[in-house]
Amino acid sequence: MQNIVLVGSSGHAKVVIDIVEKQGSYRIAGLIDAFRKVGETTLGYPVLGGESDLARLAKEHDLNGVVIAIGDNSVRANVATKVTATCPHLPFVSAVHPAASVGKGTLIGAGTVVMAGAVVNAECRVGRFCIVNTKASLDHDCIMEDFSSLAPGVTTGGNCRIGSHAAVSIGAVLRHGITIGEHSVVGAGSIVMKPVEPFSVTYGNPAKKVRDRQQGDKYL
Repeated sequence: MQNIVLVGSSGHAKVVIDIVEKQGSYRIAGLIDAFRKVGETTLGYPVLGGESDLARLAKEHDLNGVVIAIGDNSVRANVATKVTATCPHLPFVSAVHPAASVGKGTLIGAGTVVMAGAVVNAECRVGRFCIVNTKASLDHDCIMEDFSSLAPGVTTGGNCRIGSHAAVSIGAVLRHGITIGEHSVVGAGSIVMKPVEPFSVTYGNPAKKVRDRQQGDKYL
């Protein structure tokens, strides 16, 4: 079994740890988190160091992969860039819970996490470093672009497109064929009947734009 590390050690990392353990495809050597002391643990796995230590740790632990276990889309993107620069030979691996349902003809990109109870139906394209959270449902022929995320309980119709770095919050519902613009956020419980502009915050029933959004603005 190949050794990997997780970058991140907080709540989202706990879920990713559980997924990797249940997948049974990789052994977690430890966690990478520059904001915690070496040796501190999450669910029994030690913090080994920060991103700057990754090249050394890759040799010491014979690492064959890395998962970025960070929930915020923009932060995850920044960390992916740092990891690639530090350890360009180290591949990103995906984590798909055995209790998720992935349909025929669906493609899931490197570094993506699909959680328990999620449904990704036939012919979907899920990009790199995406999150399909607990019991989220992505219907047929949908596209999730890189670094986008669906929070727990999100439901989409078919042929939807979730733009790069866009975040759809807990329990939101998207009508068939909806496009969510890049770097936008859809608020919790929203019912989305019309396309969502890039770099915007939208919520409500029916969902309406409430303000513009800058790249990297916090939303979790």
